[in-house]
Amino acid sequence: MEEKGEESEAEREKPARDPEFWSCLLQPPIAHNDPDYVGIRRLLLHRKARSSPAIDHRKEWRCNGKGYVAYRNFIRRPRNWESSANQSQPSTPGHSGRWASSPGPQSILFEADSWSSSRDLRSSSQAFSHRASFSSSISDADRQVRFVEPAYSFVGMHCIFDNCKASVTILKFGHMSSDLLAYGASDGNLTICHVSDPPSILQQLRGHSKAITDFDFSSNNQYIASSSMDKTVRVWEISKGHCIRVIYGVSSQLSIRFHPVNNNLFSVGNTNKEINVINFSTGRVINKLLFENEITAMDNDHTGQLIFAGDGQGCVYTVSVNSHTGSISRSHRNRSSWSKSPITTVQYRTFSLVARGPVLLTCVQDGNIYFFSVALEVKGYLTLLCALKLAPRVHSIRASFCPLLSLEKGEFIVSGSEDSNVYFYDLTRPKHTCVNKLQGHGSSVIGVAWNHGENLLASSDSDGTVIVWKRAKTT
Repeated sequence: MEEKGEESEAEREKPARDPEFWSCLLQPPIAHNDPDYVGIRRLLLHRKARSSPAIDHRKEWRCNGKGYVAYRNFIRRPRNWESSANQSQPSTPGHSGRWASSPGPQSILFEADSWSSSRDLRSSSQAFSHRASFSSSISDADRQVRFVEPAYSFVGMHCIFDNCKASVTILKFGHMSSDLLAYGASDGNLTICHVSDPPSILQQLRGHSKAITDFDFSSNNQYIASSSMDKTVRVWEISKGHCIRVIYGVSSQLSIRFHPVNNNLFSVGNTNKEINVINFSTGRVINKLLFENEITAMDNDHTGQLIFAGDGQGCVYTVSVNSHTGSISRSHRNRSSWSKSPITTVQYRTFSLVARGPVLLTCVQDGNIYFFSVALEVKGYLTLLCALKLAPRVHSIRASFCPLLSLEKGEFIVSGSEDSNVYFYDLTRPKHTCVNKLQGHGSSVIGVAWNHGENLLASSDSDGTVIVWKRAKTT
């Protein structure tokens, strides 16, 4: 037994050359009478434990959101992902080995102002000391698609909705829903539909007299709150198709979000340079906060303690929220050094496979797309990781994170464009960032949205057409 149990280190590292021999050792003819069987079994189980990545997976997994998608992609990652990524550079929260840095004037893209203590900012700057940025002035139409990312290949159109006669400015799937889809148009109509087989329109909500700028589902998908250029916010009961409350304002309402934890609160940004926190039950404004410019886009973090708001001059604000009282206060501001265009998209993600923490995506009407890491321990302080320069847009075109991939991949986003195509970009590529595009729309693509199952992508255009694309299955 000593000859079998105390092998040299070199012999332990040798791969098994004869599978039949090891099979015989695993299953001896007379297991209970063989004195060497227990030792051999322990030896083989010891080797299996050393070669198995399960223990390392449990130790290394740090997904703060602990969502199904993040965990699923984490456990599917290749065994040698970390060693291959670290061959060129060490991987840190702010600087992964797959990020290409480009020193120069563009590496300092944002100036950070703060209403919190300088000690917090110093700790944040130490935690995110590395920054990478790149840009491309090539237009969407001239960009060459060198390859199709397998995870973002599509098998075709799942269904098409063409009931709208005006531009569809925004569309979203319901919370945790793979089937419920809503989209708002510039004529004030809001449409609720199912995309399952067969696709069907459930409700057409009419009440707004001008363009719908934004809407949001409640957490249980029973209600929708919509904002409009007609200076009103309306709350709809989806099952009945009725407007149950109208909240009048003094200026156009541009962005709206339900509180992710306390659905009795929702926040509205408007052209009056303020965010209003409204009580869902009474319809009354319980708190408001003033800013320097109109608030054009918003999103909440997963805890509901932070609001990330973009304004009409390219600034991104971090706002602290009290989930019980609805009181709000400014924490940080990130100001662009050259971009003065309205922000059309602000999207928060709980976990990024590249940044190893929460991240924020912002899309600006001048064609700039920014990717930030979020320091939750410093009240949502933002650190710019990279930027992508596309062609300036006439429409308020939106972008979205793509579903999570395994760790050897990059950070993918999807965006509409003026040339009627839907583009997929990998933000970690300094060159040839476009990895795929979808062609099918006849006019400028404005809105994009993924369903919860990550197998369907919806896109809308300025002619009122909504296309739901079916993503190819990947292993």
